Amino acid sequence: MHALVQYLRNSRQELRKVTWPSKEKTINDTILVVAVSIAIAAFLGAADYGLSNLLEFLLAI
Repeated sequence: MHALVQYLRNSRQELRKVTWPSKEKTINDTILVVAVSIAIAAFLGAADYGLSNLLEFLLAI
């Protein structure tokens, strides 16, 4: 039990040393991640749709 308490104390001390990003930077980075995720999802969805149609066309020949 003592080891757990010591671990938690050490963790708390280390977290105090962290330089946290500003709220504005965090929001901007979050927006960027969401935008890139949406763009990649749209690209992959379009590629899947196009390749599915191509495969159906080729199999119908």
